[in-house]
Amino acid sequence: MSPSADRAAQGEALSRAVWDVLAQQGLEKLTVRAVAAAAGCTTGLVMHRFPNRRALLLHARQLLHDTTRERVEALEAAATSPRAALRGVLHQGMATDPETTNWSIVWLGFLAAAVADAELIGMHRRNNRAWRQRAERLVAAAAPDWPVDQVGAVALGLIAMTEGVAALAAADPAAYPADEQERMLDAALVAYGLGCEGSRPS
Repeated sequence: MSPSADRAAQGEALSRAVWDVLAQQGLEKLTVRAVAAAAGCTTGLVMHRFPNRRALLLHARQLLHDTTRERVEALEAAATSPRAALRGVLHQGMATDPETTNWSIVWLGFLAAAVADAELIGMHRRNNRAWRQRAERLVAAAAPDWPVDQVGAVALGLIAMTEGVAALAAADPAAYPADEQERMLDAALVAYGLGCEGSRPS
């Protein structure tokens, strides 16, 4: 393996280790030592790429954004209609299974950590604005006759609903089971006039 390929493989292994620590132990346990243990390497190797915990946090926040973007792009590509694409993308943002519940917990942890950190909050805002732009584009595709202000208001309402229920479900899964979350999503889409085949409004 060439040195550049070896460095790329090392970087991927460390990124996977960062994500494993986040998903399995939580944001508060994200340390150089924990990442080294998850990657099966020395702390020195981790610190060569991430010299401190803050560097790990910045990388992990970008990793969350990149992973989410890849997932929603795949959902969009596989959707059979613009409204199905909208529903699929919104659905993955809720906490309906162990993986998406972990994502919600990690996202909330980043939000808390970002409040007192100018660089983290800047990254957080950029990524969230990109998410809002995606939602607006999907709503516009699902309702091409709507004016721009209506598209923006509906997209924001759907984001608030899905992210709100994700936060509630992450903290109390028994009170917000997956099927109830899906009914909430479908009811919201129908109320906005964006229901699609397969929705469950009742």
